[in-house]
Parts: sequence; C-alpha cells; structure tokens
Amino acid sequence: MSKISEKIKDQFPILKQKMHGKILVYLDSAATTQKPNSVIAAELAFYTTSNANVHRGVYALAERATADYLAAHQRVAQFIGAENLEEIIFTKNTTEAINLVAQSLPKELFKKKKILVSIMEHHSNLLPWQRLAEESDGSLEFVEFTKDGKLDLADLHRKLTKDVALVAVTHISNVLGVVNPVSKIAHLAHKQDALVLVDAAQSVARLPLDVKKMGVDFLVFSGHKMYGPMGIGVLYGRKVFLEKMEPFLLGGDMVTTVTRKTATWNDLPWKFEAGTPNVAGAMGLVAAIDFIDRIGIKNIWKHEQELVEYLLPRLTEIKELKIIGPSARAGVVSFTVAGLHSHDLASLLDLEGVAVRAGQHCAQPLLETLGIKECTRVSFSVTTTTEELDIFITALKKSIKILQRNG
Repeated sequence: MSKISEKIKDQFPILKQKMHGKILVYLDSAATTQKPNSVIAAELAFYTTSNANVHRGVYALAERATADYLAAHQRVAQFIGAENLEEIIFTKNTTEAINLVAQSLPKELFKKKKILVSIMEHHSNLLPWQRLAEESDGSLEFVEFTKDGKLDLADLHRKLTKDVALVAVTHISNVLGVVNPVSKIAHLAHKQDALVLVDAAQSVARLPLDVKKMGVDFLVFSGHKMYGPMGIGVLYGRKVFLEKMEPFLLGGDMVTTVTRKTATWNDLPWKFEAGTPNVAGAMGLVAAIDFIDRIGIKNIWKHEQELVEYLLPRLTEIKELKIIGPSARAGVVSFTVAGLHSHDLASLLDLEGVAVRAGQHCAQPLLETLGIKECTRVSFSVTTTTEELDIFITALKKSIKILQRNG
C-alpha cells in the first residue's frame, strides 16, 4: 500500500463495507469520488448549526450562513488562482456550468462563426455547443486525436482560424486518460481572438489548476469528482466576460430592482445564482478543497502516476485485452476485451467486489471514432492501492475465463 493511501483510506467510511461478501474495491472515481469524513461532517455541520437562507435574513443565523457562503466562493477562487470571488459562480455541476456559458454569452459573438471542440469531449462539453452552433447559424468542428491517443495539435492549428469564436476542450479525457495541453491551446486560441473554455471535471482532483497561468477564459468542474458533495459545481469566468453575459436562470436574489415590466441584475457572482443555492454543498466543497490541500495536489498526481505504472504492464499481459489511449496518462484507464461486452465484464467484476464503469462513458463520438461501441474503464483516487489493483487484475482474469467458457 502506498504511503498516501495507507494514511487516508481510513477517512472514507463507505470503503469499509463489503460488496457480495468481498472487500469493496472502488475503481470508478472518474464517475464520482467517494467522500471523506471531513466533507460529510461539513454538510452535517451546516444543517445542525448554521442552516438559514443566504442573502436574505438580517438575524444572526442567516448572517452566519451568508458569511460562510461568501467565504466558500473566496476559497474556491484561491484554490484555482482566480482574481477574486466575483469570478466564481456556483452551479449544480460541470454540465450546468457549460450550459450557462453557452446560453449566456452574447449571441452575436457566434453568428455564422465556428465553435471548435475536441472529438474526445464528454457529451456535457459537446451538446450545448451543438445547439449554440445551430441557433447562431454557425458550425461545430472537431479537433481529432493522433494514433497514440493524444490531441492532434497539427489538426488544431489547421482548424483554429479567425472565424472560430470559441474553443471548448477537456483537460483530461474521461476515456483516453490523456492530459491535454490547455495552456498551449489557450495561447493559440487567443492569437485568433477565440474564447477558451476548459472542462476540468477530471483534472480538478488530480492536477494543480491556476486559471491565470493557464490563460483560460472559462473553467468548469464538479464538486463530486473532487471528494466533495454532489449538486455543487463551479464556473470560473473572467470578469470582463461575465459582466457582458446575460443571466442563464432568472428568479430570486439575482436581481437588484424589479418593476412590473423590467428588472436589473445583481452584481457578480450573484446575478448567475438565482434562487436558494446549495449552501451545504458549498460547505462540503470547501472541506473537499481543504482535504486535497492537506494531502497536496502534486502528491495526489504522483500517487496516481505510480498506480498507472503499476497497472498498465499487468493489463498488457492479458492477450485479449486492448488498452485505449496513450501510456502517458492520468489515473483513468479504459480497455476492451476481444469478444466480450463491457457490461458482462463489469457485472462479473461486481460479484468480486470490484466497481468499474462500462459502456459509452457519455462520449459516443469518441468511441465511434475509435471504432468501438463500448469499453470498460477503471479510474483511481487517492484511496486506491496497489493491493486493490491486484484484486482487480485477479478478478478480471477470472471474469474473462468465465465469459469465454460460457460464450
């Protein structure tokens, strides 16, 4: 067991239970991470000591909740290197954050223009741009990947022209596991006066993020993929653009004045947070950031790299198995096994206590380009150990034999 996991695994109560009488080996952190005690306690503490609606009451409890909610924005801003809390919008998740940008940017920016995405995008970073391109009489183009599973930068150069309004790209592919050079992409895009949105859903719990050094205009991620709660996500946007954008959602607290026929919008970031927000989720998100900071994000990345180096040679020993994506990758490893369906494989692995993801991974265009219909994916977190990977490999070999025998 690595030094990191040895000290930390005990903080995750869900991992102490058994599945089908076996030790639970959770290898689906790309879908959602499990939660440490500190995050669970932070949400509980809000409801037991501070529950009140924010921005509304003038009594002590409401003022405490409002102050804590404001501080949560500030903590996120500090975590990703944003200028100030005005650039931090809390959303439900990554998906809502991307939809907010797609629906709120001035439509004239996209009139008869191109939107550029990579072919490796999750559907969340594809469908909003499909709709926007259609509504603006523009077009959507894809940057392809190379034979070894990396973003094709030569293709990006060819397609990144002056008529591109926005480039939307994932930081880490949820299928290929590849880490895209987002700082370089942002630099190239800005030379053509295009905006840049980075989907950091898979990278926020794995890599240091600094939006100013990255040079991005928008960055989005979800709390639940970084050891935080479900139902809380983040949109970072450069203030100069957020001020020009119209609210995505209308309702309480996002307005300054309302008449029978008109309204004026609240200041940033509140003009994009209509209605009662997920305050408990924000408290959990702060606890998740504190959890990551206590370990150190660079230590987490180093730990995952050790796991990747441990797993890949063992997978390549299985002759029927084909790994998808490059060898240099994050702790996200997808593969196919000749003649077997990933759902059958995942079901048998589950009986051995091993939780993996199977199917299309909300990335159908990518899988179509790869020439496959589905695949199996394992993904790590800071709690993952080499012992768990050994259990997985043993269970995988056993499952393959059973399916081949019954096939």
